Amino acid sequence: MGRRIFTLVFVAALGILLGVGIVSKQARDPLVKELIEQQTLILQGQKRLEQKLEEKGLPARGEGDVNVAQLLLRQQVLEGRIAVLESQWKDLEKALKGVGEDRREQAGPPSEDYSKIYDISVDHSFVRGNQEAPVTIVEFVDFQCPFCARFHIPVSETLKAYPGKVKYIVKNFPLSFHPMARPAAKASFAAGEQGKYWEMVDVLLENGGGLSEAKFEELAKGIGLDVNKFMKDYKENDAKYNEFINKDLQLGGQVQVRGTPTFYINGRKTMARDLEGFKTEIDEILKEQN
Repeated sequence: MGRRIFTLVFVAALGILLGVGIVSKQARDPLVKELIEQQTLILQGQKRLEQKLEEKGLPARGEGDVNVAQLLLRQQVLEGRIAVLESQWKDLEKALKGVGEDRREQAGPPSEDYSKIYDISVDHSFVRGNQEAPVTIVEFVDFQCPFCARFHIPVSETLKAYPGKVKYIVKNFPLSFHPMARPAAKASFAAGEQGKYWEMVDVLLENGGGLSEAKFEELAKGIGLDVNKFMKDYKENDAKYNEFINKDLQLGGQVQVRGTPTFYINGRKTMARDLEGFKTEIDEILKEQN
């Protein structure tokens, strides 16, 4: 019995140290914790039982002092629990082995490349600023993404800091766990039918945490749109707007977008997220062009 318990303790500790990290923490920790707790109880119980048996002259099971009988019963219960846990542990070991093999076969994600220049066409997108500006900032946006809202302000500051020299383009990259991101992109296109695309982009990002079709109507009214026409365009142009969004998503995959927001300056992915960061790269580009 002692050897069996020692083996289980050793296997549990070895699994924690060497390989259990290849499955999710949530999946493994409860079982490992329970194994260790049960093993500790058994070891403690075994020690107390051996002390009692020595004191009572090694009585047969079911005979002698009532405390010994209780300890024997408790030991049986714990042995039953550890048997179940042993079976679960074996199943987990098999799973670990399979996951480990899968991970060895899978290549890791490519590292970020901030030197490559991508061809990002304007296509159906709107352009903010001078169409002929020498610097182009492209942002892949999810309208429910709080970081997109946060970093939209530095973009606006950058456009003001470089009048006529920087233009800005939004590409839509709605994430699957943001259910209103795609409808919001459609709302921006619908506002664009009345020349208010950028005004809608601004208010959508400001209200990303509470978007709904009713909210779209409210925002449309707030920026001076004909709300009836806006909603008509929003619904009747659904297929066209979906096509625009799908093209943006496909483009995002081609230029290695992994999340939102992702920025590109003249086709090169950038880590800039504030005015100073944008200025550093823009100044360098303008210096090279001069």
